[in-house]
Amino acid sequence: MTAMRRVVLCALLLPAGPAFALTDEIQVYTGDIAAPGVFNLTWHDNYTPDGLRTPDFPQGLADDHSLSGVTEWAYGVTPWFEAGLYLPLYAVSGNRGAQLNGFKLRALFVNPDNAASNFYYGVNFEFSYNSRHWDEDRSTGEIRPILGYRLGGWSLTFNPILDNSYKGVSRLDFAPATRLDYAVSPDWTLAAEEYDDFGELRGFQPAGQQSHQLFAVVDHAIGPVSVEAGAGFGLTAASDRLTFKLILSSDLNGPQGLFSR
Repeated sequence: MTAMRRVVLCALLLPAGPAFALTDEIQVYTGDIAAPGVFNLTWHDNYTPDGLRTPDFPQGLADDHSLSGVTEWAYGVTPWFEAGLYLPLYAVSGNRGAQLNGFKLRALFVNPDNAASNFYYGVNFEFSYNSRHWDEDRSTGEIRPILGYRLGGWSLTFNPILDNSYKGVSRLDFAPATRLDYAVSPDWTLAAEEYDDFGELRGFQPAGQQSHQLFAVVDHAIGPVSVEAGAGFGLTAASDRLTFKLILSSDLNGPQGLFSR
């Protein structure tokens, strides 16, 4: 097969539209941050037993039967600013086996009285360095505004996320995330989350080529450890049909820290 024929064949086999690849983090940001001087560790793991079988680009990772995740290290700098490092990012994919995927830096800014406010807000910035199998672009970023409102035991949070490949404003990818939750008790919360990817701002993809997943989620506090588990179901042909997520989080020091005396 000639080189030109291989290129044409790859173009025909790859799905049209934007890349809806594996992700290391499936989470709606509610503006919670570590207290000043406190280190926090969050461990994300996602498994897709029934997902897209074709990689989003040549040499990329296929979603089907793949595990992806990251350890997220955070530090509370001020009551309104938290700095974070994602390392290592990793995946075990059905088509390429175990891989290291790069690292990310994060800067999260929120209203200082977030935990006590009915209306809460903030913005998160991420800067990623990617392995070639993880993303076609070596450097990418994320702009994640946070808007939310609490009423009684209910909370509604919206993250109108813009994924940035540094190719201009029109090439920003609109991938919002939404969460509606209800606190059953101080230690138990039930939630519905939706994760969408409409495509680039210069022109959204047709509905059938957009990615939309709806998650059923439960949060539970076990001592100093917060556990978030969920199952996500694809709503379009361009979405993974079934994905499970697990997030474990704990402060490492401070009054309620994992290693505090």
